[in-house]
Amino acid sequence: MWSLEHHGVMEHTDRQDAPADERWEVVIVGGGAAGLSAALVLGRARRWTLVLDAGEQSNRPAHGIGGLLGHDGLPPAELYRKGREELRAYPSVEVRDARVTGGAPEEGGGFVLSTADGDVVRAERVVLATGMTYAVPDLPGLAPLWGDTAFHCPYCHGWEARDGALAVLGADHGVHRALLLQGWSRDVVLLTDGPAELDDAERSVLWSAGIPVVERPVAGVTARDGKLSAVVFADGGELPRDGLLVFTPLAQRTGLAEELGAVLDERGAVDVDGFGRTTVPGLYAAGDVSTLMPQVATAVAEGSRVAAVLNGDVLAEHHGIAPMIPARAAA
Repeated sequence: MWSLEHHGVMEHTDRQDAPADERWEVVIVGGGAAGLSAALVLGRARRWTLVLDAGEQSNRPAHGIGGLLGHDGLPPAELYRKGREELRAYPSVEVRDARVTGGAPEEGGGFVLSTADGDVVRAERVVLATGMTYAVPDLPGLAPLWGDTAFHCPYCHGWEARDGALAVLGADHGVHRALLLQGWSRDVVLLTDGPAELDDAERSVLWSAGIPVVERPVAGVTARDGKLSAVVFADGGELPRDGLLVFTPLAQRTGLAEELGAVLDERGAVDVDGFGRTTVPGLYAAGDVSTLMPQVATAVAEGSRVAAVLNGDVLAEHHGIAPMIPARAAA
C-alpha cells in the first residue's frame, strides 16, 4: 500500500490491498504477452498496478509459441499462466479477470474505466495491451486447424511446416507471402481464390521462383488425423497440401482506444511514438494493438519498454523535470 510521508513522496510497503478509492498508478488493459510483461517491469519498479484481463488472447488456439527465446514451442496458455504466477511475487501488482467495456479521460488528468461486472476503476495512467482481432476466413474446415497446419504467421509456424506441400491463400500481399514461405519449403502454391489482379512483373517473379498461381475459387479444406490434407475448390477439385498460410487482417477488439482519446493510424493500429506513448498524455500502448507485428517475442519486448518509459515519465512529472526520453509533441 502507499502512504504519504516525507514531504509528499510516496513510500512503499508490502501490503497487497488495493487502493481504497480504486485509483491506481497504472491500469493495464489486457493480460497477454505485452500486458504481463509491462506489469512485471512495473511490479519490480514498485508501481501500484492493476491488470484487467478478458482472457481473449488471439494466439490461444496455437499449439505452441514459435521463436520465443527460452520458451520456444510453449503453449500460449502456459505462458500466460506462468506470467501471472510470476506477478504474485510483487505486492503492488494485481491481476483481475475482467472485461473493460468503456473508458474516458477524467477532467484534471487520469482515466476512468468500466468493466462488464459493473466495476469502475480509475488510473493515473493506462497501458492498452488488448491485442487485435484476426479476421480468419469463414472457410469450411478451417477453424479446427487454426494455429497448427493453418496459420497466419510463417515465423510462428513455418518451422513446423518445413519441407511440406504448402499453399498461400489470398491475393492480398500474396506475392510477398508466397516468396517468404519458400524459406521453409520449395513446394509453395499461391491460391488467389478467384481471378487475381497480378501484373506481368508479379507473375514473372512467381514464375521465376517456381511458385504456381491457382486462380480457382476455394470452397474449403479437408483434414486427416487433425492435420490439413487438402484444399477444396468450388469446382469440386482438390489440391493436396500439408500447410496453409492465410491472410488475416487485424482490427481493434473494441473502441476503447478511441474512447480514451487515442488516434488510430491508417492501418487501424493505435498511433504511438517509438516508446509506446499515444497522442494522449498518460495513455500508452504495447503489443499488437499498436504495432501490427503479431509475434509474442515482439509483444514481450514492447511491454517491457513501455513500462520503463512510463515509470520514467512518472518520476519526471513528480519532480518537475524533463523526462529522460523526450515525450512526443502534442497532436
